[in-house]
Amino acid sequence: MHLLLNKRFHFSSSHRLQTAGWSKEQNRQFFGDEAGGAHGHGHNFVAWFGFVGPVNEQSGMIAELGTIKEKINTLIESRYDHKYLNVDTLPFHRVNPTPENISKQLLDEASTLFTDFSAKLERCHLLDSPDSAATAFSNKTILRHFTGRFSAARTTYSPHLSDKENQAIFGSAASPHGHGHNYRAIVTVEGTPDAKHGLVVSEVEAWRALNEIMERWNHRNLNKEVTELQNIPITTECLARTIFHELSEQMPVKKVRLYEKDDFFAEFHKGGRFTMGIKSFFYAAHRLNSASLNKEQNGKLYGKCNNPEGHGHRYDVECVITGQLDETSGALQSLEEMQRELDSALSLWNYKHLDVETKDFAERPSTGENIVQSLWDRLSDSMAAELWGLRLWETENNLFEIQKEL
Repeated sequence: MHLLLNKRFHFSSSHRLQTAGWSKEQNRQFFGDEAGGAHGHGHNFVAWFGFVGPVNEQSGMIAELGTIKEKINTLIESRYDHKYLNVDTLPFHRVNPTPENISKQLLDEASTLFTDFSAKLERCHLLDSPDSAATAFSNKTILRHFTGRFSAARTTYSPHLSDKENQAIFGSAASPHGHGHNYRAIVTVEGTPDAKHGLVVSEVEAWRALNEIMERWNHRNLNKEVTELQNIPITTECLARTIFHELSEQMPVKKVRLYEKDDFFAEFHKGGRFTMGIKSFFYAAHRLNSASLNKEQNGKLYGKCNNPEGHGHRYDVECVITGQLDETSGALQSLEEMQRELDSALSLWNYKHLDVETKDFAERPSTGENIVQSLWDRLSDSMAAELWGLRLWETENNLFEIQKEL
């Protein structure tokens, strides 16, 4: 089990993807529009830096967010923000500034800034657009993420069950009249970026393969009009697995995550694992303060978060479970049951002052690290399924998470 602190940063820059020795047409066939424009084009990049390590009992933190913010902002402002990466930022004068290479370079450079930290900089997750991202890990693993979208109608239904059984499991979603969703499929591939072109897989081929499925399913009734979905349960879990198997014939897919709604996804992993995630939230006040530190020390450590009158957040929570898929129903767990379990756990903190009105933080600071750990312990005891991951957004820039596997 691993506890991570993630901090988000933004920068705007331009770049162009082109491989020396290739013709203009060859570059365009491989990189698509990313090779266009003789003077480059721009992105508003978002970079998440993830630190893993033990929580300091006194401070309740893996590392000081202020120090992380200061050091990484300095790096980004001097090297990446408002730059033409191919010209202004070494080594991209000779290495293609692909998402894979940028995330790796950012991770390598930022890691040198935290050699004195007890926490380790574990990864850099870089989004170059809402539909394209890459993740570089300290163990040299590189992941590339492609997002496809489609809108479709469906009846959540298993052909292996009677109408009455389907109704009992899926409720109103099993209505024969159907319902619809705007689906979002995130396909993650794993590999080593090619030394020459800097990609794990061809941009053009990856998008072609994914979009072919999205277009085939778009504006269709999944139960009636999609041949490959006949005679299987029409659940989000089984849809994710179907996408995985089809794309795995064309690229090294690690997992496929399919969002049915913004607050619910099912995921199928290489090796056969299923996971399922839901999101919820709670409103709470708190004050960061350590009983083992004096007033000046607390003020220096926590800054404005040490305000004696407190402050508060809407905490967003994502809970991920894993388990054995019921092949008869096509479901991992009842979504309604999982939602009740999560909301029940969060209700103990909702509209409360965490330090004053709950027992969980009477003797330790209510940091994001301690909150997510307390919630993990509570859910591990109360949920019917195996807890696989837990994410807590304190703000849009600060994310704390626990994962069973990195």
